[in-house]
Formats: sequence, structure tokens, C-alpha cells
Amino acid sequence: MKNNNKQVFVLMGVSGSGKSTIARQLAYDLDIAYLDGDFLHPKANILKMGSCIPLNDEDRMPWLKLINQAAFAMSNVSPISLIICSALTQNYRNVIRDGNDNIYFIYLKGGFETIQERLNKRQGHYQKTNMLQSQFNTLEEPSIDEKDIFVVDIEQPLAKVIADTKSIICHVCQISE
Repeated sequence: MKNNNKQVFVLMGVSGSGKSTIARQLAYDLDIAYLDGDFLHPKANILKMGSCIPLNDEDRMPWLKLINQAAFAMSNVSPISLIICSALTQNYRNVIRDGNDNIYFIYLKGGFETIQERLNKRQGHYQKTNMLQSQFNTLEEPSIDEKDIFVVDIEQPLAKVIADTKSIICHVCQISE
């Protein structure tokens, strides 16, 4: 097991999987720091997504490196931190992991139809419903070699998803719920 002194958890999954909602609730419940990785996207990425053009690897790389640096910084000031980041491929996760041995990923896993329904109800976000398929196309399910990933099924009530995610964090960090 990793060093339990300071841990960073990356809530990962496609857009609409509940990352922001879950992070806000966990930050409140556990009194922990969190960062929405969307805040680190360069202007060009935001404009591209706002125009319904999916990002490619070249677009994502500077953003992922910023996520990596944020994880390092957060682990030096907070005992437990959350970062919201899609982290869709193993390569993306490896960029975030690089030099951060205190990282865990929590994959919020759900089906296309469930997530599409959620995105249809969402307002004010630059990730549009018609871009969801590109995220599923890019998504690489975590491999068995990725020992730092936990999976939470989002095809259940939100309260249960939050409870399951909270349980993972408390278990890893050896704190009581």
C-alpha cells in the first residue's frame, strides 16, 4: 500500500458521470480540498469544446501536465485531495501519475444512455451532449495492471455513489466515515 500521509484521488470518467457533483459533496463531508480539472484547460481547449469539436491527444497533453502538477502541489498542502479529471486513457492516467506516487483514481463508470440523459439535463457546461460519443470512443477501461484504480458504478442512486466513493477514500486513508 502507498504512503497514507497525503493522498490525491482523481475522480475520473466521461463527461456527465457525476465527477463534479460527487467531488463537491465529498469535499464538504470529509472537509478536503478539491480542484475541478476543467479550470486548468487552456483557452484554446475551452473554445474548441465550446464549438463542439472534441479534443485530441495534442490538445489534452498540456492540460494533463497541469493536472499532474496540481496533484503534486495539492499533496504537499492537504492530507487528502480530490481532482476532477476525465483521465480517459491509460496514457493520460500515466501522465498524471508521473512523479506522484500518492495518486489513486476512482472511475465513475456508467453506460452511454444514463450519461447522455444526464448531459441532456445539464446547462452551462461547454461539454455538449453530441460530444459524448467521442469520449466513449476515447475511453480505455482501466486495466488489471492499474492497481491504483477503484471502480464505482454510477447506475445506482447518487447517494449510494457518494457513499461508495467516500468509503474508498476513508479505507485508503484509514479514516473513519
